[in-house]
Amino acid sequence: MQIHVVTGFPKLFNGPLTESILKRALERKLAEILIHDLRDYTTDKHRTIDDYPYGGGPGMILKPEPIFACLDHLRAHYELAGAPIILMSPQGERFTQRRANELAKLPTVVFICGHYKGVDERVRECLATEELSIGDYVVTGGELPAMVVIDATIRLIPGVLGDWDSASGDSFQQDSLDYPHYTRPEEFRGLRVPEVLLSGHHAKIAEWRKNMAEARTRERRADLLQPK
Repeated sequence: MQIHVVTGFPKLFNGPLTESILKRALERKLAEILIHDLRDYTTDKHRTIDDYPYGGGPGMILKPEPIFACLDHLRAHYELAGAPIILMSPQGERFTQRRANELAKLPTVVFICGHYKGVDERVRECLATEELSIGDYVVTGGELPAMVVIDATIRLIPGVLGDWDSASGDSFQQDSLDYPHYTRPEEFRGLRVPEVLLSGHHAKIAEWRKNMAEARTRERRADLLQPK
C-alpha cells in the first residue's frame, strides 16, 4: 500500500513513523508512506503556503496553488487512478472502523492535511474526493488526524500484525466494543483475573468474551447495537 501525505509540516510525522507497528510495516515493505512538503511547491522566495481570508475574519487559509501543484506532481509521477484524495477536516464524514477496512484494501491513498483556519474552498471543490473527520472537535491541523487514519488503516493490512485475530477482534470490527483483557499476574492488589479465563475451556471463554463485549457495548455505546 502506498500512502501520500500532503502537508505544510512534514516533521510532525517523524516520530509516529519510526515506532512500533507503523515502523515494522514500513520496514517489511507492507506499506510505503511518502510525505510531500507543500513548501516545495511554492513559487515565492518566502515559500508561502497560507494567506489572509477574503472577506476578513481571523485565521489564515492554506493557499490553493501549492496544493494543486503538489497533486499535479503526484499524478505525473505516481499511479493515482481511482485513489481517494482525502481532505482531513472537522467538517468531514466521521472516520470509522468500516472505512479503515475499506482503505486497507486499496493500493494507494492520498491525504491532504489542512492547517490554520482551513484550506481554500477550491481544494474541496476540485481535488478532494472525500473529507474525513476523527471527531467533533478541532485540532491545530490535519496532520494528527491523518496519522490516526493511517495507523488505523495500516494495522489492518495482512501481515502487519503478527496475528490477524488481534485486529479482527478489535472494538468496532463487529459493531461492538471489545471484551476485557487480562494478563499476569493472576492477582494484583486483591483484584483477580476471572476464573473462566484460567479454566482452559475455550468454549466457555469464548462465551464469556461475547457476553462481556455485548454488555460493555450496551452500557457505553448502545448506538452500535441499533439496526443499520
